[in-house]
Amino acid sequence: MNTFLKGSLLLIVAAFISECLEFLINMVLARELGEEGLGLYMAILPTIVFLVVIASMELPISISKAIAEKDRVYHRSFLQHTVRFTGAFTVAFFLIAVIVFPLLPVFDKYHPLLKWLLLLLVPIISFSSVARGYFMGSQHMGKIAIANFLRRAVQLVLLIAVFQLFHFDSEVAILISICTLIATELVVFLYLFIQFIAVMKGLRRQTSKQVKQTSALHALLSVSLPTTGLRIFHAASFAVKPFLIKFALMRAGMGEELAVIQYGKLAGVAFTIGFFPAFIAHSLLIILIPTVSEAYANKDLTKLKRLMQKVMVFTLVYAVPAATVFYFFSDDLTSLFFEDSPAAVYLQLLVPYFFFHFFVIPMQAFLIGLGLVKDAFLHSVWSTSLSFLLMIVLGSMPQLQMDGIIIGMNTGVVLLTLMHYVTIRDKMQQPLSWKFSSNRPTFFNK
Repeated sequence: MNTFLKGSLLLIVAAFISECLEFLINMVLARELGEEGLGLYMAILPTIVFLVVIASMELPISISKAIAEKDRVYHRSFLQHTVRFTGAFTVAFFLIAVIVFPLLPVFDKYHPLLKWLLLLLVPIISFSSVARGYFMGSQHMGKIAIANFLRRAVQLVLLIAVFQLFHFDSEVAILISICTLIATELVVFLYLFIQFIAVMKGLRRQTSKQVKQTSALHALLSVSLPTTGLRIFHAASFAVKPFLIKFALMRAGMGEELAVIQYGKLAGVAFTIGFFPAFIAHSLLIILIPTVSEAYANKDLTKLKRLMQKVMVFTLVYAVPAATVFYFFSDDLTSLFFEDSPAAVYLQLLVPYFFFHFFVIPMQAFLIGLGLVKDAFLHSVWSTSLSFLLMIVLGSMPQLQMDGIIIGMNTGVVLLTLMHYVTIRDKMQQPLSWKFSSNRPTFFNK
């Protein structure tokens, strides 16, 4: 069994377990926080994701790409430069966050301690990203799988333990829920950090060659910066979405409290169910980035085409049954959270959104591996702009409301999928020989 297949199966199994745990986590949150509390929790979650994206600087992707493309003798020096850069970036971002966080109105409806507790995520996420990137690039998928499992398992255990032992009012309950998330990230960081230290000790005993700091940073930032820009755009649009949806629904005549509740059911119930099979797509993304990068660096166009075909067929195999189950068993699935929930209808209407989303994720991995991050960013801008425009226009119509919101979301993801596919297909039909020397960092050619 080749490395790609073994790594994919390992990550998929671990991700399946993690998604089952995530499903249970959201069920616990729904029952403990209530409808309005769940809506507030889901509304602040995009802001947390935005913070995580900036803190990570997409180092897992840039490091994994660099590690996959070059010999092991350069790894130790490259990682040393990366750790120093991460330390400097973390200090700068932490200080900026201390100044900016108190000014953000998004925290006004939450416990005053929340914004300060979230600052703890900055160093935790930044340094765990370095270790995660190395293990991805060196194909140590077992460690990535364990880290992903710990993220969900620890949070579920903490939530059950805390809510079984204590009772809180709504504001404190939301704060405690976020605290369990932060504690989970700390556990993951400690695990990855211990494993990373062991790897660095092993590299120290082996023959190594030095990499210039400027060359290492170029290799790092040439991928990290545009990819971070893409993720920031995704995170920013994700953070804006709950407010945009609430704005559109209120324009359609819905009360503010009811609008928050409807978004909570959309994000906390329909999204939780619909994105459940996406653990397969995310597992493929993790293994595809270094695999595509390596094949692209070796100018192996045949391997890239064959890999693309297999990934698309495999995605189709699980996407069709998943979409079928969502549509015909929506009542049974959503009743696990709330009885007689309108989320059942939301889940049915969102079937195209989830179906195409399963294809978008591995396609994005191909775009990154092929050096087409800028194209991926532009695709996201166009599709998100169209989606938001339709969400505002259609969601503001009293006769549509949430149905109009979902139509806008479906339209955006279909457009994004088509643009990704056409760009990848055109790239693979081009001769690759003239592209490589300019795209690869200088230390790769040593």
